[in-house]
Amino acid sequence: MTALIGMNTNIQHSTYLYGMRIGFDAKRAFRNNTGLGQYSRNLLSALFAGYPEHEYHLMTTKTSEMFPLPDADNIHVHTPGGMYKAFPALWRSNAVRHDLRRLGVDLYHGLSHELPVGLNRTGIKTVVTMHDLIFERYPKQYKPIDVAVYRKKFRYAAEHADVVIAISRQTRADLVDYYQVPERKIRVCYQSCNTGFQQAVTAEAKDAVCSKYQLPERYLLSVGSVIERKNLLTVVSALHRLKGRLDIPLVVIGTGGDYMKQVKQYIKAQGMEGQVHFISERPCGVAGADMPAIYQGAHVMLYPSVFEGFGIPILEALWSSLPVVTSNLSCMPETGGDAAYYVDPLSAEDMAEAIYKVSTNEALRADMIAKGLVHARNFLPEQCAAAVMDVYRSLM
Repeated sequence: MTALIGMNTNIQHSTYLYGMRIGFDAKRAFRNNTGLGQYSRNLLSALFAGYPEHEYHLMTTKTSEMFPLPDADNIHVHTPGGMYKAFPALWRSNAVRHDLRRLGVDLYHGLSHELPVGLNRTGIKTVVTMHDLIFERYPKQYKPIDVAVYRKKFRYAAEHADVVIAISRQTRADLVDYYQVPERKIRVCYQSCNTGFQQAVTAEAKDAVCSKYQLPERYLLSVGSVIERKNLLTVVSALHRLKGRLDIPLVVIGTGGDYMKQVKQYIKAQGMEGQVHFISERPCGVAGADMPAIYQGAHVMLYPSVFEGFGIPILEALWSSLPVVTSNLSCMPETGGDAAYYVDPLSAEDMAEAIYKVSTNEALRADMIAKGLVHARNFLPEQCAAAVMDVYRSLM
């Protein structure tokens, strides 16, 4: 039975002899519906399923229905108790270390860039996952106060963790370059994506989703925040170059601010309003449960980001038998392997030619789809969990 326990309650351990007692910063598993939350939920679910001999303690400021847990005696959820009910952020960043000691936790994993202050003095082994250091590379795309806060937290965690997990070789390189983290301290453990993308969606389900979002019969797909780094303007510029030669509409899933306004101004100036569909602007947005159908109904995924920590939409597309055109920079070749078509992300001409080739060459499409399904198996949840469990075992 999964236990939900406030920290002002004493936990009674099962008489079952578990292996390690592992604690996690599970805030984002319960509270975040974007990439960091997905990483936390996917990894934890795979660990629960693959390694039931261990005892898992999920430390979170709040719970939610976002992360349904299996009914198991070795999984415990803890929220702040006592005075820390009124100061949950302080509990998570600092005081939680006292509760981890009381619970007899052997190892603590900060799933998203952070570790509690002073945890290194408790004798508890520590692991932290670093997803990216994009704010260091592109600080002008963030508020100055956010850059300062992130830098302080990330540096502290990287310095004090026993092992730093990087989700790509690109992130490992950035940790060495920006924070001088010794390479011997960093382990690259790739992430998986939602297993829903591995399941074939029925034609009826695709039709229902197509009707729900008023999708074109054939469409290109772009997924991600509409910000400068994601580079949507190059895509729409490429589509303008293809006008009259290839006129497939583009469906965009993602929102943004000033950069999105810039993209829309370009679209309007070129008379392309009917060709680009921003479906995230619907009153209810886009439901996560509909994403596999949207991917599997698309013709080509366009992901020309100039920099990412991993590039999860690439993996989602590979599982969806959706050919991918992406950037030849950063970690994209890691995620796409030999299955994607790579371009200079700043060249609208390169992008246009890639879109045309991948859209019209059926032999190329079939080869990319087949290679994509093979490459995606390198990122199965059980493989990603096994790599992380190897890190845990190395510390015991």
